[in-house]
Order: sequence, then structure tokens, then C-alpha cells
Amino acid sequence: MAEPASDATARGLRDTLRSRGYLRLLLVSALVGVPVSLAAFGFVSLEHELQHWVWESLPEALGMDRAPWWWPLPALLLAGLLLAPIVTRMPGRGGHLPVNGLGGPPTLPRELPSVLLAAFACLPLGTVLGPEAPLMAMGGALALMTVRAAKRAAEPKLGVVLGAAGSTAAISTIFGSPLVAAVMMIEAAGLAGPQLVVLLLPCLLASGVGALVFIGFGHWTGLSIGALSLPSEPPVGLPDAGDFLWGVPVAAGIAAVCVVVQGIAHRTAAFTARRTAVRTVLCAVAVGASITAYALVTGRSPEEAALSGQATLGALAADPQSWPVGALIALIVFKSLAWGVALGSMRGGPIFPAILIGAAFGVMCAGLPGFGSSAGLATGLAAAGAAQTRLPLTSAVLAAVLLGDSATNLVPLLIVAAVTAFVTAELLRGRRRPAMAATTAAAAQQQH
Repeated sequence: MAEPASDATARGLRDTLRSRGYLRLLLVSALVGVPVSLAAFGFVSLEHELQHWVWESLPEALGMDRAPWWWPLPALLLAGLLLAPIVTRMPGRGGHLPVNGLGGPPTLPRELPSVLLAAFACLPLGTVLGPEAPLMAMGGALALMTVRAAKRAAEPKLGVVLGAAGSTAAISTIFGSPLVAAVMMIEAAGLAGPQLVVLLLPCLLASGVGALVFIGFGHWTGLSIGALSLPSEPPVGLPDAGDFLWGVPVAAGIAAVCVVVQGIAHRTAAFTARRTAVRTVLCAVAVGASITAYALVTGRSPEEAALSGQATLGALAADPQSWPVGALIALIVFKSLAWGVALGSMRGGPIFPAILIGAAFGVMCAGLPGFGSSAGLATGLAAAGAAQTRLPLTSAVLAAVLLGDSATNLVPLLIVAAVTAFVTAELLRGRRRPAMAATTAAAAQQQH
């Protein structure tokens, strides 16, 4: 009599977990979390210090109260000039274009220098991108360094699992929680059953150990660890019917903005596929011009629209009432333009700017009857993440982690917003898929 499929599957999983090779893999994954987290700490701390020097210390040294309106133009020009030779001449070309998301083949160790140089050329100088993609590339490459190239070639699955473990350990540090990284891995992998368990356990071990070391090292040194977080938990009450009624169209609107931005990014990627060096510099200047336009229109600091948006998100969440609607509209428009160009030409992560734009959109709509600022902020965080990453569960969990203990009351709204944004974005992308496929194919030439 044949053994039931479920019993055979369970027995196969137990055999895998008991095998010496898999136990060694778990041990290596746990150990990998330590150097990856230390490298991530060094990367984030240095990037944060450079960013502070460019946008705060240097203007003060020149006798200015803050970065003037024209500051983004020379800063982004320098970023483009530094990035151009990296993406055209170095192995790995600085990493993959952020318009293609966080996925792609693992970064090989020989490609890591170009990824790090591109990140330090772009992020501190004001490119509207986040640090998550370079961190994941660094974590994967460092994990692969623990296994010789010959062994990776002989056992391809070993390289995949270790690369995933290193990337998960790195991303858990910047998201401030190994839970977010684990959920992202589950949702992005698209696996089920024993395959998921075999991949997930090394990733969980690496991310848990990495997050522990990362946070502990930050407290020990007193340096900023740079994790995505809000400076204080916004006051949150129970959402009512009005929050849900407004939350659905607001989430759909945020998804539409993200899809428009991605359309700009795909066209930019096609534009930079030829004459890459010159056009990369032109795109960097265009990013600087968008940030400058924000400063001129609003009279506010250009730093609010530059960079990944982490600091501006904290300021917005801490005191949403201090932001006029006109400033929020300008932030959404000009940061979205800069973000779209940067996604298709620069190097960095695509998630952080999306979260800020979504939060600004949600807070902007908080004046609608029956829709509060806390509900608008929560809707924006979850909707933007889902529309950009195409991972609705990860986005809802990330929004809940950002909102802290008070997020318990908002979990139903977070889920509704994430699902609405995901569905809306997919329907809109379906109408534009032929054009996007053509621009993606052209952009792929830039990576080879």
C-alpha cells in the first residue's frame, strides 16, 4: 500500500532537518548573521554620518542656517559624476536598477565593491532612494564568501540558501525587526511546505542573530543605527467606519501614484540604457532639479524631499498638523518625480521613498470628514509598501512595526489598505504591461 503523500512529505522534511549537512547549514547561517550585522552597522553608520555632513554640517560651516534651495543641484551633479564610471566600468555595475525591485540574482563577492561605491556615491548626496537594496546585496555577498566558489558551483542550492540568509540578516537590521525580514522572505519566495521550511529556518537564524548584534552594537557604541522607525508612536484610537470608507479610495490613490512613478522609472531606464554615463549624470541633475523645485515652491528645506525620506517620515508622523496641505502636495509631486527618475538611473532601494510618499498622501487626506490623521498615516504606510513591493503581507507587518504598540487597533485597516493598494496597482500595471516590458528589456542591456 502506497504511503500517503502528506506522510511522505513530513518524513522527507524530518530527514532533511536531521541531516548533518543541513545542521551545518543552520550553524553557518547563525554565524553569518554576526559579520553581516556588523558590516551593515558600519555601512549604515557611515552613510548616516556622510549624509549629516553633506546636508547639515557643511552648510553650517559655510555660514548657512540650513541647506539652501540650490544645494541639491551641485550635490546630485556630483552624485551622477561619481556614479557614471561605476555603472559603466566596474563588475556588477553598482548593483541592479532599483526599478527592478529588490530581487534578482545574488550579488557575487567580486561585484560587492561596485555596489558599496555606488551606494556611497548616491545615498548621502541626496538621491531619492533607500539603503535596503545595497544592504541586501552586501549581506548576500558576505554570506557567499563563507563558501568557496567551487563548492557553490557543485551545490547551487547551498549558494541560494546562504545568499538568502545573508540578505535577510542585512534587511532585518534596517527594518528594525527580524519579523519583517522573515515575512518578506516567506512572501517573496513563493514557496510552501517543506521547501519553505528548509529555506526559512536559515534566514530566521541569520536575521535574528544579526538584528540582536546590530542593535546591541549600536547601544554599545552610541552611534545611530539608522533603522527605519518613527521617533514617537502616534496616538491611535479604534478605527471607525469613516476610516475604512475613506481608507479604500485613499489606498487606491496611493497605488495609482506608485504605478505612475514606476512608469517614469521604466522610461528612464530605457533612456539610460544607451550612452549610460552621460545620461546617468543628466538623470542625477534632474533629480536635483525636482528637489530644488520643492524647496522653491514651498520655501522649506530641500532636505525634506531629498534622501530616502526616513527623517522626513519621522517629522511628519511626529506632528502631521504642522504640515500645510500645499507642502504635502508639493512633497508628493516633486519627490515622486525625483523618485521615478532615480529608480531608473541611480542605485539604491525603492521602498523607503514609497513609504514617505504614501504617508504624506494619507496625512494630506486626513482632513476628509471622518478620516483622522492616524488612520491616514497608517493607510499610507501600508498602501505604499504594498503597491511598490507587491508584497501586501510584508507591507502590513512593516506598517504595524513602525506604528508600535498602538498598531494593534489599526491592524484591520492596515490589511484593507495593503490589499486594496496591491489589487489596484496590479490592475493598473496590467493595462501598461506591454510598454513596461519593452522598457525593461531595453534597461536590461545596461546590466550586461
